[in-house]
Amino acid sequence: MSTTFQSTAKPLRHRIMTPLRNFINDSRATGVLLIGCTLLSLLIANSTGSSWYSNWWTSEIHPAAGLHLPSSPIEWINNFLMAFFFLLAGMEIKRELTNGELSSFKKAILPFGAAFGGMLVPALIYTAFNLHTQHAHGWGIPTATDIAFSLGIASLLGKRFPVGLKILLMALAIIDDLGAILVIALFYGGQVHGWWLAFAGLLYGALFLCNFLKVKFGALQIILGLVLWYSMLQSGIEASITGVLFAFAMPVNALAQIEKFIHKPVNFFILPLFALANTAIIIPSNIIQSLNTTVSMGVILGLVIGKPVGIFLVSRIMVACNIAHLPANTKWKQLFGMGTLAGIGFTMSIFTTMLAFNEDNFRNIAKISILISVVTSVVVSLIYFRIISGKFKSLPIPSVQPVQGETQPDLGLNAA
Repeated sequence: MSTTFQSTAKPLRHRIMTPLRNFINDSRATGVLLIGCTLLSLLIANSTGSSWYSNWWTSEIHPAAGLHLPSSPIEWINNFLMAFFFLLAGMEIKRELTNGELSSFKKAILPFGAAFGGMLVPALIYTAFNLHTQHAHGWGIPTATDIAFSLGIASLLGKRFPVGLKILLMALAIIDDLGAILVIALFYGGQVHGWWLAFAGLLYGALFLCNFLKVKFGALQIILGLVLWYSMLQSGIEASITGVLFAFAMPVNALAQIEKFIHKPVNFFILPLFALANTAIIIPSNIIQSLNTTVSMGVILGLVIGKPVGIFLVSRIMVACNIAHLPANTKWKQLFGMGTLAGIGFTMSIFTTMLAFNEDNFRNIAKISILISVVTSVVVSLIYFRIISGKFKSLPIPSVQPVQGETQPDLGLNAA
């Protein structure tokens, strides 16, 4: 009897665990999970008698006296846990700058230019709607591209979206992340406290010293990183960008070890938790009137129209001036379609919203506008590439040789 039970239990376990393992290893999984958590959060927040759900995320936590730590679950998520997301993003940026698609001028110039256009035009569109209002500070909201979402949708398009275009989108999204991080650091911090900032600078120097002295990555760097985060929090600079600073201070040969440790927790715990906390929005009954605001128009038009237009125009100018070249076998129609995917700003756009506005009313309007932009950009992209899919052949999948001792992350370039 026990043998029979074991023989049936093993296939049952196999049937359950294998699909779960395949889902976790799929490059599209993070995007699917973010969509699911967003829909779940919106459903709970707008159910009868569910005010507790939205209130819990912002409820007061009483930290140890005098430490001035985050005071609510949503603040812990956005200020501390998201530092690990920025760490992962920072490692991707450093990897590409060191030996990837951004490692030479010829490789980097087109995605850098396209990313610049994709940030500038949305910012100008938002500013045009909000120039003489108290909400002009939100210009950074529509400038971001969500790398997980955009590459996940690109993978869903399969052969309609050529590999060369995916590589360009990946490089553009990584530069976009760097741009968004700089915008947050320079324009969305609080009052700067010089002594704390100076202390953070000393700690950051100590991390580079460990790198210079070839100290093996371990407890010392982790402790320095945590104290650096606390110092940044007290300095008034956005504390979560400590993750990027930490990544840039690490030796290249340590990136694979750190990434292997945090990749799944970030994608399958921190980002879903971020989505749950930051989309616990009670949708107003007069949603049409709520969206008929300068904030909403600036965000939606900035992401849905500004992103593809900015990317396309700057790329066109650079190629016309013979400064850059399109990826092999890529057409302008395809590049414009790629720009619509870059209009998916979910994670970074919501993060910037939380910093740009203090009033819950305008935070919610901006968040709803971001969600509408995501849906619009996804639908437009899927329709657009279906229309042009019969005209262009996709590129062969290139073989990418990893640096010795490193593992390359699955960014969805080989997904069908």
